This record gives sequence, structure tokens and C-alpha cells, in this order.
Amino acid sequence: MGKYFGTDGFRGEANKGLTADHAYKVGRFLGWYYNNEKEKNNLPSPAKIVIGKDTRRSSYMFEYSLVGGIVASGCDAYLLHVTPTPSVAYIARVDDFDCGIMISASHNPYYDNGLKLINSQGEKMSDDVINLVEDYLDGKFEVPFAYKDRIGCTVDYVSGRNRYIGYLISLGIYSFRGVKVALDCANGASWHVAKAVFDALGAKTLVVNAEPNGYNINKDCGSTHIEYLQKFVIENGCDVGFAYDGDADRCLCVDEKGNILTGDHILYIYAKYMKERGKLLTNTVATTIMSNFGLYKAFDALGIGYAKTKVGDKYVYEYMKECGCRLGGEQSGHIIFSKYASTGDGILTSLKMMEVMLAKKAKMSELCEGFDMYPQALINVRVNDKKVILSNEDVKKVIEEVSTSLGSKGRLLVRESGTEPVIRVMVEAESQEVCNNYANKVVEVIKQNN
Repeated sequence: MGKYFGTDGFRGEANKGLTADHAYKVGRFLGWYYNNEKEKNNLPSPAKIVIGKDTRRSSYMFEYSLVGGIVASGCDAYLLHVTPTPSVAYIARVDDFDCGIMISASHNPYYDNGLKLINSQGEKMSDDVINLVEDYLDGKFEVPFAYKDRIGCTVDYVSGRNRYIGYLISLGIYSFRGVKVALDCANGASWHVAKAVFDALGAKTLVVNAEPNGYNINKDCGSTHIEYLQKFVIENGCDVGFAYDGDADRCLCVDEKGNILTGDHILYIYAKYMKERGKLLTNTVATTIMSNFGLYKAFDALGIGYAKTKVGDKYVYEYMKECGCRLGGEQSGHIIFSKYASTGDGILTSLKMMEVMLAKKAKMSELCEGFDMYPQALINVRVNDKKVILSNEDVKKVIEEVSTSLGSKGRLLVRESGTEPVIRVMVEAESQEVCNNYANKVVEVIKQNN
């Protein structure tokens, strides 16, 4: 992780950690950089950058700041407006853009925001370019302004978002007619996209938390507060429910009984489905170190291999691309189907879960048979300085003590978040009580030394 950019972009509280000036400078650099690349390679200019945003109030401010910087550097800015992150990745790739930018802080509260940079292949931008962006932000070099007819323009590109919706609909190989589906849009970027897709495929679609006002994104709803959807599915007799996060690159499920299905459940269900059809290329699923022990035991029973990457869908995708893996993801609900997308896509994930249900003529709860989650405790601790905490001797000591006590019957994972000023403490063990006790023991020491 760099000075400004973490595992999922440049993120911070709007006008504190991330300012309009930061966004303007990011636009200035990218506009100049991609125009310069075109000129060096004798390609037609100006360069084109596509921009999407979520429903945070500050997203408009960052959008206009980015556009100001981009066009001042002689590049054209194409606006998708409010749209999911994966749509920016899709359009960047299929419509030959030089790069894409998504304005979102994903699952964070409304007062945070972020800039996610995407390359022309719809993938997370390379560290080489990110490092140059950071150097420019630090004033290590300047870039020229464009003048006269070289100044860029802004293009309304809502048609790109509509094309993404059409693409998702094209992936629905079964009719959803007769299936009652609940969608929790987290008052975020999926609010006007997800329902359109499910309605087009014939589902009886019930949508909640699809009334964004700039302040309510992720507030007591969506994939980070899935208890709302659990209750709704039961009360309304739904066959299944899907919860997205603020920028809709995550998806978690609720079965017809109101049980939560994590990203690990989704990986299990779809990997098993792919293997049964001979579609699981390399017979390997890419997971992260946060995946549950139970998932690996279930994969072992099915004869499915798995890789463990660092936390972050960026690292999952890098492994998948390098090794030809078709399926990967995180427990949090970032699931990547590399045949169809280069990033996590929450709506695509929900379509794939519907596909398995309909193909196997099974209830969602039945698809989970054979996978038993180990008890787990996950506590997020806000801290002043993540690196200082993790280098603290008292913290290192308690981590060693708990790890030794758990032995081979469980595990402790303590890591810094790549997107928030948070230390994540996770314990897996044979009982929930043991998990909670050990997790709280570590958290207490962290708080004492914060």
C-alpha cells in the first residue's frame, strides 16, 4: 500500500483525508499521462477516461473536481453518473477507454469517499502508475496544461451504464419467472440497476433500501448490515435475498430460512456447480487468508484445490489471471467470475447464485449442504496508527500467546485494513465462546495501546 492508495483506491473522509484538490490533481495527472502515452505511441488523441460514482453527497464534488483536472490536461471525460463499480470496469474494457475512475468508498459510511482507478482492461490500475500519481500528489513533478483546441471536453455517457445493464441481462440463461427475490441495494449505486436486471429476467422483485439521499448509503442496510434483509426475506416469504454494498462490487445472500450466506458459501456453491459440469479450470478456487476453515474442509471433500492470497480482491484477481483460475473471492462477498468480469460484481454474483438454484431445482439452503462454517469472531478496532499498533510489543506478545493457545484447533489473524483506519482481529476455533474470548483478549490489548 502507498501513501494515499490502499488495496481499494484512495479513501478517506471527504474534505479531510480525501479532498477536492486531491481529486483535481488525480484528474490532472491521469489526463496528462494517458494523452502523453498516446502521443508516444502515435495513437489518435485525446485520451478518454470514463467516470462513475455512488450516491454519497460528496461524490458530485469529487466528480466535478476530477473532470476539471482531466479536461485541463487535454483529455476527454465521459460520465456514467451513479453506477456500480463493476460497470466502470466493464465499460472501460469494452468501449476502449484509456482508464476508468470510480468515486466510492464502497461499504464505508456516507462521509467517507474514495477514488478507485481502473486500467483499460477493466482491472485495478498497476502499481507503477499509482506510484506516479502519488509522486505528483506530493509535488515531485509538474504536468503541463492544455491550451486552445487541446483542452478536453465532457461527455454524458449514460448509454454506457445502460449497456452494462444489457450485458448482465444477457448472462441470465434461465427465466426467473416464479421466483420471489428480495434485493437490498444499500441506498447505493445498485439502486436503479439491480431491479432492472431482475425484472427483465422475470423475477418477482422486492427491493429495499433503494432511496438514496446522499447520507443513507450503507446505513443499517446492505451487505454490512444484512440483518435487515434477513428479517425482510422471512416476513415476505421470499425464495432468496441478495444484499449489495454501496458500490455494488460485493454481494451476500440470505436463504429462504433467513440464514446468511457469506462469500465463502458462494464460493463453495459455485465451485461445486462448476466442478460437476467440468467447468472448473485448473480445479482451483482463489481465496484469501480470511476464508473460513470450513470452506477448505468442504473443498477437500470435493477434491477441489484452493489458493490463499492476501486480503483484497486485487490480489485474488492477480492470482486468477496468472494461474488461469475461473473463480475466486473473499468472505466479505467480493466474488470474481473471470470469464465474465475482471472485478468483483455484486449483481453478477446474485445472477450466478440464481443460475445454480434454477439449474439444480434446489432451494438456496439446500445448496449449502456439505459446508459447515467454523465458529468465528471478527472484531474491527479503530486505531490512530495501524503500523504503530502492529509493532507494539504488548500487542505482539498477546498475539503470540493466543496463537499458541489455539494450536492446531483454530487460528488467530490480526491485520490492518487496506481501506480504513482499522485493525481487524479474527479468531476461528471449535466454539463461539472460545472465539469471542480470545478475540476480546487481543482487542483489549490493542485498545490499551492505542
